[in-house]
Amino acid sequence: MATIAKDTPLAEITLRKYEKLSPECTRREIVRKVCLSMGLLQPGDSRDIVVDVLQAVIDNRKEMSSEEIIEKAIALRQEAKLPMNGVASSNIRRQIKRLKDMYFIEKSNKGYRLTENEELVSIFEHKIQKFVLPSITERIKEYLNALK
Repeated sequence: MATIAKDTPLAEITLRKYEKLSPECTRREIVRKVCLSMGLLQPGDSRDIVVDVLQAVIDNRKEMSSEEIIEKAIALRQEAKLPMNGVASSNIRRQIKRLKDMYFIEKSNKGYRLTENEELVSIFEHKIQKFVLPSITERIKEYLNALK
């Protein structure tokens, strides 16, 4: 029997477009929209600790250990009076890895930080828009051209 290759993606990205932000949006709501727009969070998902993890790194602006990120993410949830869904340290570490895989954060000698200490829009433009998206769309075009 012939072996069937696994359909394992080399790169993957989900992008969503939402309505414009209203002037009364909180910082957390904006970070949540970023996570939803980038596929880090699914619509209607109550386990949204990734929002707090990303906000912790954005707000801190310096290297943080995973333990510091865990503490800050939990504190952000407490401040917002949100349920403690997904606050297990193993889950928060998984969210850190997801943010790292999406190029939003990186690990330096001293801990985690925004990639190259850049602004998020710059990270998106240089890492995702100019690098990841073109490689994905080129491969899709190859498949489409093969169907001619």
